[in-house]
Amino acid sequence: MSATASERGVAPAETYTDAGGRDGENRVATRHPLVEVRPGGALPPIPKSAWLEIDLDALISNIHVLRGLLPQGTRIEPVVKADAYGHGAVAVSRALVADGIASLVVATYDEALELREAGIAVPILILFPIPAELAADALRHAMSIAVGDRLLLARTLAALEAGPEPAGPCKELPVYLEVETGLGRGGVLPEDVAEIAASIEACPRARLAGLWSHLQAPADASITSGQDDRFGLASGLLEAAGRTLPTRHISASGGVLAATAGTYDVVRIGIAQYGIVPDRLVVTAEFEAAAAALRPVLSLRARPVRVAWLDAGTGISYGPTFVTARRSCIVTLPVGYADGYPRSLSNKAQVLVRGRRVPQVGTVAMDALMVDVTDVPGPEITIDDEFTLIGEQDGQSIGAVEVAQWGNTISYEILAAMSGRLPRVYYAAAKPVAMRAVACETSRGSGRTAGETGVKSLDGPGPNDCG
Repeated sequence: MSATASERGVAPAETYTDAGGRDGENRVATRHPLVEVRPGGALPPIPKSAWLEIDLDALISNIHVLRGLLPQGTRIEPVVKADAYGHGAVAVSRALVADGIASLVVATYDEALELREAGIAVPILILFPIPAELAADALRHAMSIAVGDRLLLARTLAALEAGPEPAGPCKELPVYLEVETGLGRGGVLPEDVAEIAASIEACPRARLAGLWSHLQAPADASITSGQDDRFGLASGLLEAAGRTLPTRHISASGGVLAATAGTYDVVRIGIAQYGIVPDRLVVTAEFEAAAAALRPVLSLRARPVRVAWLDAGTGISYGPTFVTARRSCIVTLPVGYADGYPRSLSNKAQVLVRGRRVPQVGTVAMDALMVDVTDVPGPEITIDDEFTLIGEQDGQSIGAVEVAQWGNTISYEILAAMSGRLPRVYYAAAKPVAMRAVACETSRGSGRTAGETGVKSLDGPGPNDCG
């Protein structure tokens, strides 16, 4: 097991203080404000009859399950990039931090800025390189950045030195150096790590905070072993050059569940925290029970905007790619590819209603899809029936992995593609606690926005030191 940061004498990451002196202010996510439920209150009406349900209890349960698979001293760093894989980055991050998560990972500068503006104070690592011109802003907001290209690093360090003197308590930009171990996507060669680390340490406004890499095929023990060896080589060469090893991480969800790579100091947990085992991953026998205990966090539901009996020979949607062979009851659901439900699912997908699978028919349009409910027994389907496109209903379930298989893609894409125009309703202890939508009318219910005047912020005391 690798030594922890404290065992190596490295100070733990600190949290963020806004240099502008805005401590204590309520902060609202810039993209989609959250509407929170007052005690004993209710959310305003959902502005669309298709929505996502996000189970925050399942999220935290998954984190606890995954933490139990790690050696003592190895830290989980949840990945909340791509709007927390479609779940909603601000609400998910708040729940994680409230449960004790000490740091987060995003992919882009604007994703990190959204969390800062929403009052998320823990260290945030931007995993993909940012433009050099934004380096000073990243330092001002106490973000950490990753770099894996010599020229970009040189420009980033030059921009830092040319920028204004940092006004806040954060004087050095934490830089994570990506190591090319075999993914072929980014990073410096292991034999160059010590030299490049020296260039970072020579900059008075930067410090080497970590080494990281990413696995190409975590299910393949041979490929992963080679990557792990190259990552270990980079660590060894850095140490041989007389430099203290920074925080290191190479494993993400797949590497942890397949147990094919070292855990080092940190593991980045992405898809697994949202309750999904990476597609086609063979979980190590030791962790099969834990993998089975993961609970999907996201469900996609809708109510019809039309229920109609149509004669045989009626074409459904564009093309048409489906024509009724009999008199059929066709339901229109207000979900389409603009909401993140792929057009590639046309005439392949199934959805649940009353606990029964029914076929999606016709081409999935930008704003709608159609379902054939002719064979559903009992009273006729109406606009009051609830359909489940992803999730559980009456003991039956359709998971993101199955949806991905219908569309010849992976579950990651299905989740991450969930559009911002789909309202997200957040649940804790089986009760709705917040809603995120493009637009909402709080006067129609007892909800209130997170930044409403005079309302205590949910993000605790707010930023108070550096990342």
